[in-house]
Amino acid sequence: MNTPLSINSIYRATEGEGQNLGQTQVFVRFQGCAIGCVNCDSKDTWDFPLTGTMAMGEVLAAVIKQDIGNSKRVSITGGDPLHPKNTPSVLELVKELKGRGYWINIEAAGTRIVPEIFDLVNFISFDFKTPSTHVRPNRDLFKKLHEQYLGKFQIKAVIETREDFEATYNFRDELFPEGHNFSWFLTPSYNLGEDFPLERFQNVIEWNEEVGGPFRVVGQQHKWLFGPDKKQV
Repeated sequence: MNTPLSINSIYRATEGEGQNLGQTQVFVRFQGCAIGCVNCDSKDTWDFPLTGTMAMGEVLAAVIKQDIGNSKRVSITGGDPLHPKNTPSVLELVKELKGRGYWINIEAAGTRIVPEIFDLVNFISFDFKTPSTHVRPNRDLFKKLHEQYLGKFQIKAVIETREDFEATYNFRDELFPEGHNFSWFLTPSYNLGEDFPLERFQNVIEWNEEVGGPFRVVGQQHKWLFGPDKKQV
């Protein structure tokens, strides 16, 4: 209970993207990320603190305080909660939350699989990094995810350009030539300081339709409602 955790923020909000869109939950956002996506909208979470910022007991108390409706749902995000500097405390947090009956989602950047955490959580949101992020996806990780965690994960890809869409489609076609049996979401990018990118949304929908609609196109609801710059929503 005294393990220090590197926490950026803990807050209640409605899930704004993916399969659990519209679900109220408590977000536990970890601090620290070394992935370096050039279009990241949370660069304030990149720096690693020298020491943990909150004790485990403080984190659990904050989660309980924010869980006003007693939804018993937590999303662990970042930063990168699966960075080796964060995984020991994330694992301990997951065990503590599971012991209290919480449903837990882990937001995974798509660059690591951590079995001891993935085995315990209820749901895994796994990113596919598109060319606009300047991060190369690892084919073997997606194969392993599909082999070991089918039924408890989704894949999300942020689409900025036609190149992003084609890279996502080609990767999917190579890895799952017969199609896929899980939810794969395309999220049209909505960048910091940007007006609502209506044309980009329309383009992504059209591109998906052109290839038979293998993906689900779902934007980031929280950005529609509050704008792309507001935090903790």
